[in-house]
Amino acid sequence: MKTTVEIFSMLGKQLSSFGRDERSMAVMRRAMADNEWFGERDICQAIDAICRQMLCREKITCWLAQYDVPLREAKRVAIIMAGNIPAVGFFDLMCVLACGCVPLVKYSSKDRALMEYVVALLCEIEPNLRIEEYDGQEIPDAVIATGSDSSNIHFRSVYGAVPHLLRGSRHSVAVLSGEETCEELDALADDLFSYSGLGCRSVSLIFAPRGAEFELPSRAMCRGYHNNYLQTRALLTMTGGEFYDTGECVLVEGGAEFPKRLSRVNVCRYDSKDEVVKWLAVNEERLQCVVSQMDIHSRQVPLGMAQYPALDDYADDVDVMAFLLSLE
Repeated sequence: MKTTVEIFSMLGKQLSSFGRDERSMAVMRRAMADNEWFGERDICQAIDAICRQMLCREKITCWLAQYDVPLREAKRVAIIMAGNIPAVGFFDLMCVLACGCVPLVKYSSKDRALMEYVVALLCEIEPNLRIEEYDGQEIPDAVIATGSDSSNIHFRSVYGAVPHLLRGSRHSVAVLSGEETCEELDALADDLFSYSGLGCRSVSLIFAPRGAEFELPSRAMCRGYHNNYLQTRALLTMTGGEFYDTGECVLVEGGAEFPKRLSRVNVCRYDSKDEVVKWLAVNEERLQCVVSQMDIHSRQVPLGMAQYPALDDYADDVDVMAFLLSLE
């Protein structure tokens, strides 16, 4: 049987041509039919991020060197996948397989096409891999589930008696210095608009120095996002709220609060860097990602890289591999 490094580096080579052959193009068409929020650009970006950040032989080797894998006894681990962004469940699948466990995959109906395609490629690369579809009836040895905060209440009621890693809603912020270049602000637009702002790593709150001016380029968005933008803009206009219209979203200046509506981005002005550092520390458990060119947070990434998490950039800052290895 091939090693984990061999399997996933070979997968990376296979996926590197995604969208340029008839098989993957058919998968992409099916994915967009299943989820109206998915577009070609977002799907290709998601696959590219996986290839670049997770499926490079050298990166996989360095990542796995931190852990004593595989487990001596293969555990059956249910993975309940989200469907808000393309192939969002891939990394959990990779971790479970890397630990020598058997993944029981509960696909999201909104992202089944892409994940089934990836699973099919894995099984073609290594036919001895055990990847099963989860029907929700079996009580597994452990559960990894991603969903909304309300979904987590259900997950806890069903799987509370078994080891579980549950993820709920988190948010991402950008911290500007006021000296960003046009290219860096263009990169920030990717952090805001990729995947229609639906991911936990999508920036929805911007900290900027008081008095500093910045302009965000717009993006062509899907119909659902655009309709939401029109509603948000109309509501602010009717209530007399001040905002800056980018053409696809609205920027609203005020306090350091995450917006409740899609297509709205809040802007909070600060007088000193220490103010922002303190706010980030207080709100650590609400944060998924911090993007900035400044040295301001232990888990920050450069502007434009919010949607390109590294192998050890674990969601909710919870080490999935450590969780799985604790099942020993």
